[in-house]
Amino acid sequence: MAEQPILSSRWRQLRSILALLPALILASAFAPAIAQSDYTPAFHPELKITRMTGEIKIDGFLEDSGWKGAAVADHFHEVEPGDNLRPPVETTVFATYNDDHLYLSAICYDNPAEIRATLSQRDHMGGDNIGFFIDTYHNATWAYTINVNPFGVQADALWSDGYGEDGMFDLVFESAGRITDSGYQVELDIPFSSLRFPNTEEQTWGIQFWRHHYRDTHYSITWAAQDRNESNWVRNWGSLTGINNVSPGKGIEIIPAWTGSMAGALGVDSDGDLKFKDNDPRGELSLSGKYSVSSNIIIDATVNPDFSNVESDAFQIDVNSATALSYPEKRPFFQEGSDLYRTRLSLVYTRSINEPDFAAKVTARAGKTSISFLSAHDLHSPFIVPFEETSSGLIIGGSSFSNILRVQRTLGSGTQVGAMITNRSWEGGGSGTTYSTDATFRFSRRVTLRAQAVGSQTVEPDNSGLTSGLEGYLFDNGKHTAMFDGESFGGYAGSGNLSYNSRNFYISGTYSETGPTFRADNGWMPRNNRRDASLYSSYHIRFDQGLLERISLELNPMRVWNTDGHKKDEAIFATVSMPLRFYQVQPSYQYMISTEEFAGHYFDDIWNHYVGFRASPSELLTFGGSCSYGNQIAYGYRAIGRQTKWGAWVDLNLFDRLYVENWIDHVKSYDTETDDELFNGYIYGSRISLQYDRRLSLRLFSQYNNFSDTWVFDPLITYQLTPFTLFYVGSTYNIQAYDNLDRHGDRFVAENEESFSHRKLDYRQFFMKVQYLFQP
Repeated sequence: MAEQPILSSRWRQLRSILALLPALILASAFAPAIAQSDYTPAFHPELKITRMTGEIKIDGFLEDSGWKGAAVADHFHEVEPGDNLRPPVETTVFATYNDDHLYLSAICYDNPAEIRATLSQRDHMGGDNIGFFIDTYHNATWAYTINVNPFGVQADALWSDGYGEDGMFDLVFESAGRITDSGYQVELDIPFSSLRFPNTEEQTWGIQFWRHHYRDTHYSITWAAQDRNESNWVRNWGSLTGINNVSPGKGIEIIPAWTGSMAGALGVDSDGDLKFKDNDPRGELSLSGKYSVSSNIIIDATVNPDFSNVESDAFQIDVNSATALSYPEKRPFFQEGSDLYRTRLSLVYTRSINEPDFAAKVTARAGKTSISFLSAHDLHSPFIVPFEETSSGLIIGGSSFSNILRVQRTLGSGTQVGAMITNRSWEGGGSGTTYSTDATFRFSRRVTLRAQAVGSQTVEPDNSGLTSGLEGYLFDNGKHTAMFDGESFGGYAGSGNLSYNSRNFYISGTYSETGPTFRADNGWMPRNNRRDASLYSSYHIRFDQGLLERISLELNPMRVWNTDGHKKDEAIFATVSMPLRFYQVQPSYQYMISTEEFAGHYFDDIWNHYVGFRASPSELLTFGGSCSYGNQIAYGYRAIGRQTKWGAWVDLNLFDRLYVENWIDHVKSYDTETDDELFNGYIYGSRISLQYDRRLSLRLFSQYNNFSDTWVFDPLITYQLTPFTLFYVGSTYNIQAYDNLDRHGDRFVAENEESFSHRKLDYRQFFMKVQYLFQP
């Protein structure tokens, strides 16, 4: 009898796991009954506010005369883990306004000894907080989310339908918080100039107040009751009325900035000796501006913006990655209208506009139509050349012009249509253009279809020197070379998703395709020549009482082909998670089986077990970890490796203002046939943050990379008045291990020598930035 394929046994294991699912679902029938409550939920409530009659000082005391007569929202609901139940704590929100500002405040009743809060930098809060969410166009397509903790620390994001929150977004507003004998209270002043809203005499906005209450579990408490059968959470919000005759005015915002730096690196002097050399100090001025033509037409311009807004890009382990890595956008110029550029296919990745010396943008929202046009001249533009299984490394080309036009229209009931054109033209010749249409069709509150179709036209630069290392590489069945040799070709891409959402069940099917000649020079699409199909489903068994909060079951099959119909990858993921009402413990387990073809090799014994958890037993301590074990492709070796990967992290909140984060990630892999070690290493990191007050902070980031035997130290001092008014000074130190100091080009080869005596300062930089937001 012929031997059965290895994968068959893996499928049998998966079937055994899946066989447990009906038993778990049946067990839910005997679970503790859902608590019956006489608490009446308020769906879509209305809050009608009036103009303030006195003054308000933002200090967290709520004793000013301006709060007299303010509108009150006080009927809140526990929506997680409970389903519109009476909440464990009471909350009251107040709202009023004047010609230029919206004022909001909240009293969050609680035992002050149990409040979890940290004095931290903006957007880095943890623990208890309350959110004020505003949909100024009241169409549930995009919205502002603002959160404030008991110390008045701010966090904000821009939410868009289908794509979630963009945490890189920043909003200018004032806040204060205070812990009292009865809980905590917060106070906000949001200038109308910070918001975009219809240019009408009377405003009707969507609004939600969302309190996060962390104790034995994470309680979500909201003003407007939540219908779990509604797939768009913003459509559950209430409405804010009563705001009349307001506008942001025709204001001007100007943000000048100065950045200075001095860097040095280890190198070889004229005598052939290894010495550290500092370069000359550098200083650069930049200027950004914003002009509000009206409440819904904004003009942005910038000269010489820089990436110094990024303190430190999040480290990502890429030892076993086949494609380049992407990072989030944090430059202020790119924030206005950022929701418009988020589509199913990533055609706009603004960090591809790498070093612009000038850029301008117009964003307009009129009625149901939104338009944005961006134009930029970039001095050093990056390329990422996509292929079927991998992508080129980051290739830095010359200067280029980028022009991006985006139009979107809401048709009603959540249906949207849009179109976009992107173009990048190189000064030395060559260009990349995409043309796309997209649509969202909301058939009911449970069923939504999203789709996008794209065409591309590429004219390569005639500069093969940029693509050294890609010699001999062909694509599109040998029709084109990977080298930049002036070839021209067109391409296509498309994506669609159909989803169904109900109280306890969610299912979503996705299909995407990119042709072998498709490229998006202004976007982030590191692979092409692919057809991806996947199905994701989840089922939740909820318990309103007892230790177990819920059981969540997930099943995710997927398959990948190339455009010739040849199967490249196939996998199934089965996941079970069971959060507890005990120290916020959240354990999860996942099993995966897969087959994949890579670089001409077929791998049919890929599988993985994963276990993860997190817990937060007190305000002082939060910790978690994960471990996985199985067979994974070691892409650099074209082999199957028996891979073990584990990680752990511990966060300590000391004295309400000292926050210590420690983490370690380890991975090792051995060839399943020869038992040879393929790779083995770890990354250890630590971030110590001391917040003197809400404006002044000190941070020390350190990291050890065992793969390259490299240490990184990044101290930083920040003084921040607003998201756009700040001063910081810092440095970065890279320490590299060296052994046989053999010259390799202009660098030396590190041999991971263990002796500390062979570690040398490889790179060092000092930097400083001063930036101020003027609002004349």
